[in-house]
Amino acid sequence: MKDDIIIVSGLPRSGTSMMMKMLEAGGLEVLVDHIRKPDEDNPKGYYELEKAKKIKQDASWLPEAQGKVFKMVSMLLRDLPLGRRYKIIFMKRNMEEILASQKKMLTRLGQDSGTPDEEMGRLFGKHLKDIENWLEGQPHMDVVYISYNDILENPQENLHTLNQFLENRLDVQKMVAVVDRALYRQRK
Repeated sequence: MKDDIIIVSGLPRSGTSMMMKMLEAGGLEVLVDHIRKPDEDNPKGYYELEKAKKIKQDASWLPEAQGKVFKMVSMLLRDLPLGRRYKIIFMKRNMEEILASQKKMLTRLGQDSGTPDEEMGRLFGKHLKDIENWLEGQPHMDVVYISYNDILENPQENLHTLNQFLENRLDVQKMVAVVDRALYRQRK
């Protein structure tokens, strides 16, 4: 386990930042650079690592990630180099909530995806199916799927499953304390 690299992944706006904060509270060392500052959309921080976004071009920093956790959008998982063990915590969320949250964030930033929600939902759904099928065939990757919606409804049970996946390294009670239902603003 100490050689494994732990990655929180999923679609944008699927609860990856919340999971990173929970893992930090639970006792894991998180790799973040704080370049992207907290804002109205993620008031407790994004927990991003810019290097992770450029993994295809430069993976030289991965040895420092062993036994630690960083966040990476699911679209980049295929760019992870072979020769290492990865434990992927894949966040899932109701698609309508993801789309609503993404739209609200883009509007606040003065941007527009240019893609109607129906089409974006179809594209995200296809991506999820493709990446889940791909992950299933990766012998160097272990994956656990965690529902953002279920964590909010029943954190104790869902975090127990996550703790087992990470070989009981986490302080689940400290993780439960991080769950902030007030930040669950895009509900369907």
